[in-house]
Amino acid sequence: MDIDSLVRRNKDMLAGLEQQLSYRFTDLRLLQKALIHSSFAFEQAQIGNNNEILEFLGDAVLDLVIGHTLCGRFPEMREGELTRLRSSLVNETHLALMARELNLGEYLCLGKGEDASNGRNKSSILSCAYEAVLGAVFEDSDYQIVEQLICSFFIPAMAAKKEELLMADAKSRLQESLQEEFNQAPSYRLDEEEGPSHQKIFTVSVIFRDVALGTGTASSKKEAEQRAAAATLAELDAVIKRFSE
Repeated sequence: MDIDSLVRRNKDMLAGLEQQLSYRFTDLRLLQKALIHSSFAFEQAQIGNNNEILEFLGDAVLDLVIGHTLCGRFPEMREGELTRLRSSLVNETHLALMARELNLGEYLCLGKGEDASNGRNKSSILSCAYEAVLGAVFEDSDYQIVEQLICSFFIPAMAAKKEELLMADAKSRLQESLQEEFNQAPSYRLDEEEGPSHQKIFTVSVIFRDVALGTGTASSKKEAEQRAAAATLAELDAVIKRFSE
């Protein structure tokens, strides 16, 4: 079955996806091709007629748009932080989540075996199809339109992902900052450990030059250290000034 036949057969279904995307295609064949998994193309003896090239294009466009948007929204972040934040937004897990919000699995053309093995819910297939759809939008329109579309989906998640990243990476960021300023790293002190063995609560402080700085409390020492580091980072300017005098 060729692309034109699929478009005719799936016209109503494709219109439903267009509505979810808030984008109407000039060439519906592009959207249809974005939904063709290699397993389906193989069964139809049209091995090259799948979504892999559109996925490649969508991946490149997505990286560019997300990178550019992050630079504009978070100019205070360092290059390494921006790279990690972008990765958290465009990795397989998050892209599959975005695909599920569009119910993208329902629109896919899968081979019989892939369909029978729950392929419509596989994160690897969904994330690739999501990128392919973005590649199809880019091919059908231009950079500005696909940028608007991507931002409408991703901007709501950016602030939350940033906070997750900063919390998870607080210790390394604090160490980098203090070593850069004073050529010395902080240490961590366990101040308190309370509760039963299966529900312990740990309180940890950041120690720098024998002075206690930020404090964190959590159900694991590792998380308490991250929270203590995050609390110190929140007052980093004051900390640097204090030890520079």
